[in-house]
Amino acid sequence: MAAHLKKRVYEEFSKVVQIPHEEIPAKKLRLSKPSKSAALHIDLCKTTSSTDALQYLLQFARKPVEAESVEGVVRILLEHYYKETDNSVRLKIASLLGLLSKTQGFSPDCIVDDAINALSNEKSHQVLAQLLDTLLIFGTQLPDSPAVRQTLVDVAWKHLSDTYFGVRNKCLQLLGCLGMVDTSLHKDEGDVQSIISDYFADQDPRVRTAAIKAMLQLHERGMKIHQIIYDQACRLLSDDYEQVRSAAVQMVWVLSQLYPESIVPIPSSNEEIRLVDDAFGKISHMVSDGSWMVRVQAAKTLGSMLQVSHHFLEQTLDKKLMSDLRRKRTAHERAKELFASGEFSSGRKWADDTPKEKLDTNTVNLIASGACGAFVHGLEDEMFEVRIAAVEALCQLARSSPSFAEKCLDFLVDMFNDEIEEVRLQSIHVLREISTHITLREDQLDTVLAVLEDSSRDIREALHELLCYTNVSTKECIQLALLELLKNLNKYPTDRISVWKCLKFLGSRHPTLVLPLVPELLSTHPYFDTPEPDMDDPAYIAVLVLVFNAAKSCPTMPALFSDHTFRHYAYLRDSLSHLVPPLRVYGLDSEDSGCGSVSVESSQLFLQQSLNRVSTIQNLEAPEAQDLLDFTIRDLQRLGELQTELAGAADFCATYLRCQLLLMKALQEKLWNMAVPLCLKQNVTATAATQQILEETYKLEFLYSGLESRQVATIHHVRLQAKALQLILTALRTTPFSPYNHGFCSFHVFRLFLRLFLTELPHLQDSFVDKLLELMPRLSSCKPVEMVKILQTTLRQSRLLQLRLPEQIHRATATIIEPTGESDNPLRFTSGLVVALDIDATLENVQDPQNSVKVQVLYPDGQSHVIHPKPGDFRKPGPDRHRLITQVYLSHTAWTEPSQIEVRLLLAYSSSSASFSSTCLATKLGWSDSNDTIPPPETSIEGTIPFSKPVKVYIMPKPARR
Repeated sequence: MAAHLKKRVYEEFSKVVQIPHEEIPAKKLRLSKPSKSAALHIDLCKTTSSTDALQYLLQFARKPVEAESVEGVVRILLEHYYKETDNSVRLKIASLLGLLSKTQGFSPDCIVDDAINALSNEKSHQVLAQLLDTLLIFGTQLPDSPAVRQTLVDVAWKHLSDTYFGVRNKCLQLLGCLGMVDTSLHKDEGDVQSIISDYFADQDPRVRTAAIKAMLQLHERGMKIHQIIYDQACRLLSDDYEQVRSAAVQMVWVLSQLYPESIVPIPSSNEEIRLVDDAFGKISHMVSDGSWMVRVQAAKTLGSMLQVSHHFLEQTLDKKLMSDLRRKRTAHERAKELFASGEFSSGRKWADDTPKEKLDTNTVNLIASGACGAFVHGLEDEMFEVRIAAVEALCQLARSSPSFAEKCLDFLVDMFNDEIEEVRLQSIHVLREISTHITLREDQLDTVLAVLEDSSRDIREALHELLCYTNVSTKECIQLALLELLKNLNKYPTDRISVWKCLKFLGSRHPTLVLPLVPELLSTHPYFDTPEPDMDDPAYIAVLVLVFNAAKSCPTMPALFSDHTFRHYAYLRDSLSHLVPPLRVYGLDSEDSGCGSVSVESSQLFLQQSLNRVSTIQNLEAPEAQDLLDFTIRDLQRLGELQTELAGAADFCATYLRCQLLLMKALQEKLWNMAVPLCLKQNVTATAATQQILEETYKLEFLYSGLESRQVATIHHVRLQAKALQLILTALRTTPFSPYNHGFCSFHVFRLFLRLFLTELPHLQDSFVDKLLELMPRLSSCKPVEMVKILQTTLRQSRLLQLRLPEQIHRATATIIEPTGESDNPLRFTSGLVVALDIDATLENVQDPQNSVKVQVLYPDGQSHVIHPKPGDFRKPGPDRHRLITQVYLSHTAWTEPSQIEVRLLLAYSSSSASFSSTCLATKLGWSDSNDTIPPPETSIEGTIPFSKPVKVYIMPKPARR
């Protein structure tokens, strides 16, 4: 009976609780991150000592906090702050408040009052300074809250009288960063500048430094500093502490730029002087300071004082003082004084005409004694940092004053003999920058050319660059320069290209000086034939480069050439056209021939007309359209060869049209109307074309600089078409009746596709992308076979996008100078060991070469090694130009005979913008089991692009001796 009743109750209960499945309400789950404030409160409550609390706060500072949790965390920290008695814990909490206020998306205005309240009750000076630093962070985070800024300034003013230097420092920082000029802080006080200037005389040097820096901060914020502060800043130049003197130098310089024409009196004299000249003299005096850091700063500052008077500037190069620093009276003034006195010197008494007044030369300071020879002291300083700063300052001043450039030439040339390589290199660069104002004498040139013996390649190449733009005075200078450059070429054969380039500019700048040297240089004789020199001699080529470039501006010089010189000219004109100019010599060459007569404007017009003509191929049949593309590509390639200014744009357009031509050939009618066996054979050609299109699109995107978003969208559109064609070809290679998996129209794939092209859709109107978007509802419900047909039809009916060029497009190029690949002598080394191969290459228009340029070595057995050069191997001789000088280490097993290896440069790229991954789609279709290799998903593609011609080098690994 009990069992029957139990069963009955169970059945009735089951009827009550059974609810249909579709009526079960769905439970909504909301994922939320655990509260940082709650966890912090629990952990702080668990700590039993101040040491444990400090350790926990140190660990907590290393963890990120979300913006929405910052306020709660700050409240917990403030609550613990009031309870804590240990100063170190309160100091860490105050530091954490400032750190948390920097969290992105958090505004600290809600906790400013709490921090000020904590400040008012604090007794520890260190914690007080940290709280002021936190308030400074608050103020910088709230630039649009004048009320908060004024409150913080008031707090700083109240604590300025604190006895601890750190508190005064932070208060001055607050006034400098947040204070408003011409606004009184208190009824009995002046403006912020007067209050800060009062602390220039503080007993602590750290406070004096902070006061000067606070005043400089006001200047950086756009507030004009009062001229009355100038005297105070000048007194601080003689402070006992170098930090104060360093900040005072900056202060004096700022005031000299604000009030350059103001007149200031000279102490102990009736003379007056311009403020900028007075400041120049005082800062020049600091070049002899006891601290080398102050000397460096003073020298750098002098270089930016371009408004100083000329006679003050010249005095910095002369150690002799000017008449005991007194202004000399004119003869008229002296005669007038004698006439007024009524007596002249009789000559009977010794020195009876001396001045009657007693003069202390230490008190007369018309020009500060430090200004006399300031740069001489700087260039002779024991610290190389000071010498470099003095050289740079001379450069800045000499560029604005040609006469000063001539006077400082000897000093700069003397710096070529400095024992520090960095100083020598900097002095060469400086002389190069002011070379337009100077002409070297023979003695100066002799000192300059002595640097060619330097073992540093950077020094030698910098000197070659200097000689390219330097004027010399006599033909003996040209002869001396040529002789030393030939010695350099003999000692360092790898400098060949640099020496030739130097002689090219040297000849073109001095044609009249080269003319009388031609018979001697070419070894010609008016009556006797001389032997023909060897054209393989780099020294003879160097002489010819000098002579031919001088002959361009000297029409009488070719009459001195012998018959073989004309033949050598024709040879060099073809082989080294960038070094040998066109000359009018017996019809061998003409200045008017070549591309010089074609203007850039006409070339740009031709380029635009070519692109407009290609846009009409939609109205042509397939054969005519392909012929038009072929002709246009050929014209653009030729245009790039003729007009170097448009080479990048012409190559870019030609590459883009080549992609369209390959796509058009792959989509021709015959491919899709063939029988399946024939179609599979034709499929191999279309697959290769598709792969080539993909490679070309990566070149278009990463090999050219100056592209705009419109051009990048066009490149991505071409890549999308190639991916779609690759997908169709993959489908044709599979069994027609193989079972498909989930539909091709997976919304995940289309969502990915839309996200990638969302920003580029405005540039892709009436394109393949637009048509796919229109067909999306149909594609989402059709079968995979029909979907492939729709894709095929849409792809064949898509039109060519009009290519619009930006103003400037530059192609990244690389030229390998060394090795040349011309030597037949193999590089021998023991197999299994390594040998170093020197690489010297020039890079043009390469962005971030330290991370993108790599060296590839390809061995005859197919092995390939890619080497990433060190950042120190790259130099930057000019804008958009880089130089790569590195070594590549080769190694291999023993060979029976010498073989060639190929060396070339690669440009690495990383593409994170995927355009319709064919692998993802093929996986959805079930085609991934095909034997053909399919590239990995294009979510992040990394690759390399060859952008230099390969150079072949003979190597011979020899077996090791036993």
